[in-house]
Amino acid sequence: MSAVPVTAVAGRLSFLDRYLAVWILAAMALGIGLGRVVPGLGDALAGITVTGVSLPIALGLLVMMYPVLAKVRYDRLDTVTRDRRLLLPSLLLNWIVGPALMFALAWLFLPDLPEYRTGLIIVGLARCIAMVIIWNDLACGHREAAAVLVALNSVFQVIAFSALGWFYLSVLPGWLGLEQAGLDVSVWEISRSVLIFLGIPLAAGYLTRRIGERTKGRTWYESRLIPRIGPFALYGLLFTVVVLFALQGDAITSRPLDVARIALPLLVYFAIMWTGSMAIGRAVGLDHPKATALAFTAAGNNFELAIAVAIATFGATSGQALAGVVGPLIEVPALIGLVYVALYARRFFPSPTPTTEEAPAHA
Repeated sequence: MSAVPVTAVAGRLSFLDRYLAVWILAAMALGIGLGRVVPGLGDALAGITVTGVSLPIALGLLVMMYPVLAKVRYDRLDTVTRDRRLLLPSLLLNWIVGPALMFALAWLFLPDLPEYRTGLIIVGLARCIAMVIIWNDLACGHREAAAVLVALNSVFQVIAFSALGWFYLSVLPGWLGLEQAGLDVSVWEISRSVLIFLGIPLAAGYLTRRIGERTKGRTWYESRLIPRIGPFALYGLLFTVVVLFALQGDAITSRPLDVARIALPLLVYFAIMWTGSMAIGRAVGLDHPKATALAFTAAGNNFELAIAVAIATFGATSGQALAGVVGPLIEVPALIGLVYVALYARRFFPSPTPTTEEAPAHA
């Protein structure tokens, strides 16, 4: 079994990547400060929306995802799609285990707060399509595997989200004698969210690689172009974090107990889903890069969709909407911490240090 020190891997990261936890914390503090100090900033940021998500957040997400999707080698996707050890556990974790676990945690930790509980359940139903791509990339996960799993989640999102919402908010609570809730969301609303937050950066990344490689070749593309556009993924991430915290700075500071109660089940959820997924990947024989992609795509959530659904169904000032917003506020620091855990976990996998074919050094 090959043991690879975290410091050896971290040494290959750029200055921006290596101290990302510091930048994340600084962005969080800046966002909260701006939200408290600048009157009306939150209302201004939330004034224009795309599928229920603030336009600045939407732009930040698109900027964040484009460079990572431009790094994907699309000619290698077919080898990933044939790997049942990856696809079957992903479907099980994302569409059976994840929603059921969030339902159980929401009722366990928030039995007396129905609005927050419903918001958490909605977060659990909205499977990853966005930020998880950058977490996987930072943790040296398999880019092509992450792209395939995110695309797979997107398809199932359109098909299954409304049905799962009906089941977990109405049917299952009724069977268990618990309080029921409703969820009114159309397939078109879900499809629109997927098309915007995945379709646009995916198309842009694919076209950039195709045109770049065709005109200049793969060597030029990966040694010259990718290092130039790569940092914009983290710029977009930090910008998104600042805006998220600015939007909810007042709620975070004025209702800290509520935020803490919502945060606790989320932290337990991320820990269980990520650790369990990593262990399953190891058990079925995946190498570290693919197990990492499996873990982050299973633990992450599509907070853009969760927030949009909560606002559209229950209102922007509802407890459900607050729970939806707290989701990414907890997910960002939790999963950035798990990036470092993933780098450490390499020693528990038999594969040697990957080559640039598996996990290129970050630019």
